[in-house]
Amino acid sequence: MAIREIVTPPNPTLRARARAVRAITPEIVELIDDMIETLHAAPGVGLAAPQVDVSQRVIIVEYAEGSEPEHEAQEPLKPPKLYVVVNPEIRRRSRQTVLGNEACLSLPGYVGEVERAEQVTIRGLDRYGNDFKLKAKGWLARIFQHEIDHLDGVLFIDRATEIWRLEPEQEGAPAAA
Repeated sequence: MAIREIVTPPNPTLRARARAVRAITPEIVELIDDMIETLHAAPGVGLAAPQVDVSQRVIIVEYAEGSEPEHEAQEPLKPPKLYVVVNPEIRRRSRQTVLGNEACLSLPGYVGEVERAEQVTIRGLDRYGNDFKLKAKGWLARIFQHEIDHLDGVLFIDRATEIWRLEPEQEGAPAAA
């Protein structure tokens, strides 16, 4: 496993539609393992293959229930759950939307307010090629939508209603995806 470089604009891979994965090959398994290590080193809550300059439809999301930015730390967090999804698709979106702040490992120092569906149903394959289906809501749904956008060459700044730059000493930034 290796930590890969997280690319930033103007790298063209960030703006291209990623290619579908045809088979879970040893190279794809290595990519997934490297992405996990890269995400932990960053740190962040999600990472898409284009962010490490690989135009393949692979995302990872690591989510701990209660880790939402608006959640007050009254109880200890549950251990985070790691999701690996190959060729993810959003099959269903709720009509209800919510505004929330987002950040991105490929756009360090920037935060934006983005409107997203409150709930989504995701389908794809897991790291072993098995069918994957998940109904996500709230913060988890936001992370999945953010990461799947990366696979289509869309950055959160493209959807943001407002964008601002954080000063290095500012706290309260949302977790980067």
